[in-house]
Amino acid sequence: MTSSSSAAPLDTIAYLKQPFGQLAWLINAHGVNQPGRIALDDGEERLTWAETAALVNRIAAQLQAEGLAKGQAVSILGTTSARYALVYLAAIVAGGCAAPLTTSAAPNQLVAMMSDSDASHLFIDRKKHAELAESGISVPPMKHVFLDEGDELSGAPSLFAWMATEGATPKDIATAPSDPYNIIYSSGTTGTPKGIVHSRQMRWNQMAVGEESGLGLPGQVTLLSTPMYSNTTLGIFVATVAYGGTAVLMPKFDCAGWLALVQQHKVSHTILVPIQYQRLMDFPQFDDYDLSSLALKYCTSAPFSAQLKAEVVRRMPGALIEIYSMTEGGVVCLLRADSHPDKLHTVGIPWGGSEVITIDEQLNRLPPGEIGELVGRSTTMMSGYQNQPEKTEEASWYDENGDRWQRMGDIGRVDEEGFVTLLGRAKDMIISGGFNVYPRDLEDALLSQPEVVDAAVIGVPSERWGETPVGFVVASDGKELDLQALCERVNERLGKTQRISALKQLDELPRSHIGKILKTKLRAMLDLAVG
Repeated sequence: MTSSSSAAPLDTIAYLKQPFGQLAWLINAHGVNQPGRIALDDGEERLTWAETAALVNRIAAQLQAEGLAKGQAVSILGTTSARYALVYLAAIVAGGCAAPLTTSAAPNQLVAMMSDSDASHLFIDRKKHAELAESGISVPPMKHVFLDEGDELSGAPSLFAWMATEGATPKDIATAPSDPYNIIYSSGTTGTPKGIVHSRQMRWNQMAVGEESGLGLPGQVTLLSTPMYSNTTLGIFVATVAYGGTAVLMPKFDCAGWLALVQQHKVSHTILVPIQYQRLMDFPQFDDYDLSSLALKYCTSAPFSAQLKAEVVRRMPGALIEIYSMTEGGVVCLLRADSHPDKLHTVGIPWGGSEVITIDEQLNRLPPGEIGELVGRSTTMMSGYQNQPEKTEEASWYDENGDRWQRMGDIGRVDEEGFVTLLGRAKDMIISGGFNVYPRDLEDALLSQPEVVDAAVIGVPSERWGETPVGFVVASDGKELDLQALCERVNERLGKTQRISALKQLDELPRSHIGKILKTKLRAMLDLAVG
């Protein structure tokens, strides 16, 4: 397909109504239909749809020329930028699979992700490249390309010097609905991080229902201030691309910068995690900015209090939709907070064909209204965990017809109107700053220290992060530990979003008769200490 502005307009809305389609067709169609409209803007580079289509094609063509196989991963590691977005899109257009990596992960975690994905290429910014080099850890063999400009002393080319020549286009690859679209990696310090594989059909379904969820409006401008490696960002980003909107990319969130971008670009859509909404509500100059262009705001990734929802509805223009789901998929619930002021304690109702039920500890289906573990299914479920079929099975529940449902990891109930209320997490996952932190990873890091014989980590409320990890340790020799030094040493091994905020020393951890650590008692100890 040509991206010439003289070509006849192409009906992208009709194309999106098909059961399955190709991202490449949509990108090239937008280059034809609206060549001068801005597609990507990161504050440093502003690319029109004609430029975006041409650059994506050139990157995809070069990937193919260097042997990228159908379905093969392309790793991306760097700060959110227009170039990051170009590579993400090009990997998919070339017939491959995008594998964005968590920038806050420790070097050993990053290498584990690269190895697990079996990526052909690593697109990386120079800052992360220097950090990996300084760590001394060996990176798996693959072609390296710098996302940003700079000297070429390392031997790796920069993106624009590396890509195929002007006018190049990739070969058409007959990708199937079940072929991989991207791999989103969870963080972890033990073993191989879990790679969550999304199929092309899953992402197509996510794009094609954009109109129903409020995306796809004429003149849409979406502000993205969460990292590109996060599924929180990618779900809204791919839908914005599908409908030919403008994606304004913010490398790092801060209140004044975010508010200025909304005002400057007349932003219509955005997605934030609860702690970002909280910081905006607390920002002294919040009311000084013109936010009247906002039509729709999303929130996801962490508990969103009813009080904060009500404040956002009251003070920010446009609709507010809370999304409850997980990167693995399962149920997708939406709460239109501005339309349901009496349901702000819930996460909304299943949407887009999603279903949710509860099961008991024996994995039996419970009647409606009963409290239990939430399991769900939808058209946006993961294919499975990369190279870890046993983990995929652990996260699955099968009904009486043998159909697979996703275990959501939460305890909750579904009321008579279908609204879902969360009562707690079945697993002791901590959500800090919108990112999942798994206590077991932090506990193992503590136990790796010779002076620690026992350890437990819980999440406690934090005004800054929503939740933050606090650890409890028992000394191997019973002596008083230097907790600050221990905490600093352990945090050096952890990713930035995982770091422990404080440590408490105990003579022994409270345990049940079967040896299970009683984390409820640990939380009570903190409550008593505060009280």
